[in-house]
Amino acid sequence: MCGIAGIYGRGRFSGQSEMHASLDRMADVLEHRGPDSRGVWLDWEAGVGLGHRRLAIRDLSPSGAQPMISSCGRYVIAYNGEVYSHLEMKNQLAAHGQIPQGTSDTEVVLESCAQWGVEAALGRMIGMFAFAIFDREDRVLYLARDRLGIKPLYWGLVGGRLIFGSELKALRQVPGWEPRLDRHALAAFMRHNYIPAPHTIYQDVHKLEPGCLLAVGPDLKPRRSRYWDCRSVAIGGVAAQRQAGEEELLAELDALLSDAVGRRMVSDVPLGALLSGGIDSSLVTCLMAEQSDGGINTFSIGFDESGYDEAPYARAIAERLGTIHTELYVEPSHALDLVDGLATWYDEPFADSSQIPTIMVCALTKQHVTVVLSGDGGDELFAGYPRYDTVLSAFQKASRVPRPVRSLFAKGVGCLSPHAWDALAALVPGKRLPDNFGTKLHKLAAGLSDPEMMALYRQILSHWHQPDQTVLGAREHKGVLWDEALHRKLPDLLDCMQFLDTVTYLPDDILTKVDRASMRVALEVRVPLLDHRVVEMAWQLPRHMKMRGRQTKWALRQLLYKRLPRELIERPKMGFGVPIDQWLRGPLLPWARELLDHERLRSQGLFNPEPINERWQAHQAGANWAYPLWNVLMAQAWLEANPEVVF
Repeated sequence: MCGIAGIYGRGRFSGQSEMHASLDRMADVLEHRGPDSRGVWLDWEAGVGLGHRRLAIRDLSPSGAQPMISSCGRYVIAYNGEVYSHLEMKNQLAAHGQIPQGTSDTEVVLESCAQWGVEAALGRMIGMFAFAIFDREDRVLYLARDRLGIKPLYWGLVGGRLIFGSELKALRQVPGWEPRLDRHALAAFMRHNYIPAPHTIYQDVHKLEPGCLLAVGPDLKPRRSRYWDCRSVAIGGVAAQRQAGEEELLAELDALLSDAVGRRMVSDVPLGALLSGGIDSSLVTCLMAEQSDGGINTFSIGFDESGYDEAPYARAIAERLGTIHTELYVEPSHALDLVDGLATWYDEPFADSSQIPTIMVCALTKQHVTVVLSGDGGDELFAGYPRYDTVLSAFQKASRVPRPVRSLFAKGVGCLSPHAWDALAALVPGKRLPDNFGTKLHKLAAGLSDPEMMALYRQILSHWHQPDQTVLGAREHKGVLWDEALHRKLPDLLDCMQFLDTVTYLPDDILTKVDRASMRVALEVRVPLLDHRVVEMAWQLPRHMKMRGRQTKWALRQLLYKRLPRELIERPKMGFGVPIDQWLRGPLLPWARELLDHERLRSQGLFNPEPINERWQAHQAGANWAYPLWNVLMAQAWLEANPEVVF
């Protein structure tokens, strides 16, 4: 992996040296993404410059250095990623008389763009990537991001220039940009635990969305197009579901996954796997072991707190497969060591608390290898999240109740606060009610009272249900989760939920978390389940091959049963959570108390302190408000680390 950055437009630069200095700073601030080398290319006459930091994975020689100029001299590229179809593309280029001189996939991507055009070349790529390529003849800058959003790319128009980079910190190196906070984006963050694309925490700065190509000419007017559209893939796949027998489909899926894993095992540096012990990572590790000549290195994280520790399961699978296994147990002191750096590493408020163990497992892994494979994507593609069953069951039961009765139920629930419901639940003998009962009851009531099909799902996903009332002066940015036309195209609720997670939660949370955690230590994480060919096939599978009854990931389980004993597989899903609720009452309490101080919040003028204080007090009294409080804490920590931000 690498880091890229660049500028198009002279803007307010006084001369070539000032623009070059800005490019130097943009590249240098991304050193953690590419510690092996750096490069800057500048065409002052055209007003364009590209910066690059390199993590050498393929072709470790200088012939893989960037920015790279095409053999015809017309195109220049700064590229971050891996294209696993580069050998096929290289052969296709050779058939046209274009024979790349080195062995890097960067050169193949560049020469393919020169040969067929950028969009046509993108259609030939299997991989994860974000790149900038400049056409020196037509003076058009192209920015492209991979189909699923595995690799990040940010851009904005600032001071008469288009600026872009792998991380927001690169954009902040350009003089003349005043970082102005977007309150509406912050409100969206409070609902989720991330800022949904295309928005960022800053006004006038955007995430390039997955599967998108941005073209910018000398007029600096961005023209965005989609070269791959997950919505079309999902709708088309559901409409043309495969009718073959299950055994035939399983064999085809097995072969495709094996190919996806095998392609991602090609590396000129040491390689391993992140093994949680769950379905997805276990299957990926099995497929790696089948294609490896030597022992596979595997890595996992554990917790001393009950209910969070998957390390024993990972250890048992590693022993069964004979991998070289390394594990690390996370303690509260580790969280204390990390919290101050989270705002800097993630560049904008980001509140998936599993960022802490993800950072730690990446740091552990980097001590042994430079490339690892992970199982990310299996939950979205094969219906693995427990919330899918929760929503489906709730709607099945609710459909038997007239809507006026449901509305009356919702009003009744709303008469008491979640904290009050928690207090009542505590009086029920035998602990028959779930933890955080009040919050879950309010989510259920809000969803069932709304006639829209996806309302309950939005409620389940929401950390703060009325973020406009939590962030002062905000109107929450609303995206595809409010698309009323979606359920007409995907009328099955399970399909809808899977699609929404694939285009929102997956790129903006899961993949963002892994990218920042891994690139902080210059570790490359590859995700074979997100090979776009696997994604397209998954949407063509019958629903009962994903969720059968209440069993999730049915197809992946069948493939794993052939390789591992069932007793190593069949157990409740734990996820990659951390005991943040306990830590906020213990080792993180002083840090959190300072950031959530009522007077501090009031004087800032950004948050409404009343609902935050109510949840903080309830949490300290024993209720579980860890997730919504973590949102506020990460926003506050980010503000503290960036005092120059204007809001």
